[in-house]
Amino acid sequence: MSNNEKLVEVYKARSDMEAQVIKSLLESYDIPCFLKSNAAPSVHLFTVDGMAEVRILVMDSMADRAKELIVSDRNG
Repeated sequence: MSNNEKLVEVYKARSDMEAQVIKSLLESYDIPCFLKSNAAPSVHLFTVDGMAEVRILVMDSMADRAKELIVSDRNG
């Protein structure tokens, strides 16, 4: 991973709880990730026009693997 590698969005969770589950999944495969939200979770307990959405970001070089893991997990 280079110092100038950019972060890319790999998933948009509907809540902080869902984002935390995805974060745990990715980190269990040694993929560090970052969560970004526009609103505090305590203010918006559910998504209204995207207000409680949490974006999950990973380094560009790990994005494909992260997306594969998320899809595999979501499909059961």
